[in-house]
Amino acid sequence: MNLITQRILISGAAGSIGSVLTKTFLRMGAQVCAFDNSENGLFSLGQIHSEQVKTNKLKLFFGDIRDYNRLNNACANVDVIIHTAALKHVELSEYNVFDCVETNINGVKNIVSAAISNNVSKVLFTSSDKAVNPTSTMGTTKLLGEKIITAANGIVGARDIKFSSVRFGNVINSSGSIFGIFQKCKNENKPFPITHEDMSRFFITLKEAVKLILFSLEHMTGGEIFVKSMGAASIKTVARAIAGKEDITYYIIGLKKGEKLFEELITTTEAKRAFKCKGHFIICPDLLQNFEISKVKSIIDSEKSIDVALQSKTKELDWRELKTMIATGDNELFN
Repeated sequence: MNLITQRILISGAAGSIGSVLTKTFLRMGAQVCAFDNSENGLFSLGQIHSEQVKTNKLKLFFGDIRDYNRLNNACANVDVIIHTAALKHVELSEYNVFDCVETNINGVKNIVSAAISNNVSKVLFTSSDKAVNPTSTMGTTKLLGEKIITAANGIVGARDIKFSSVRFGNVINSSGSIFGIFQKCKNENKPFPITHEDMSRFFITLKEAVKLILFSLEHMTGGEIFVKSMGAASIKTVARAIAGKEDITYYIIGLKKGEKLFEELITTTEAKRAFKCKGHFIICPDLLQNFEISKVKSIIDSEKSIDVALQSKTKELDWRELKTMIATGDNELFN
């Protein structure tokens, strides 16, 4: 699939992932439709890429994925949709359940309907490790979003439309992440607030997140969930990486509503239909009866499934390794 000639709609284009994707696809020569409900975010995006706005390479669409009619109009003549818009904060979603459902579930339904209505070729949904065995409202809605995307492949009829998902861990230095909080503590010489000494998370840089999306767009056949093989670390290790030293001062604040001690990228059940592929994992769907291993046979490393769940508590990074990821992980993307 030659993305250079494509018209690509990115929902949540003003967010951390969306804005980097916008920059990436513009550099590749594609036409980008940036869809977001943040007026200031879209304005800033337009200022950064003012030349592409003038040449119609970048089109700015103000709208909300909850509004089907607006979304449907924005999808006219679009070839690819990358759906990144979502409510992503666990604790906020616990207290705003109805809004979380409207955005993270009904918004995905609207994406599917608009894609089918406009004969879009590919739709890629950005999910989260919090969708795996979820304990939070946000994670539960992300899981249902994945299910909707997979099931969409069964309702397209004769149309040649493919729907797939990617799962991220915590994106380093994304807006609202723990990295910003810890950096502020370091700058102000304050103790680090640690939720629990045993809490661990998967981490991925913005650069690696974009590479996962590009890999998925190239190889998706419809219904799969793509996962990047990524390292994990305890929250205490994150604090050490930000501080740049082993010995840190911290205090325990306890788990927030809906939080888990560790995250998972692939469940035990999914592992039986998950395969390694060039530093990635492809989870084949069990819902679609017409999906066969032959569809991915040419790209997977082996027809033997991984068989083991991927959990953050078993893939611990050293704080020095994480420090390197934080310092250099995104630089190549922006240079």
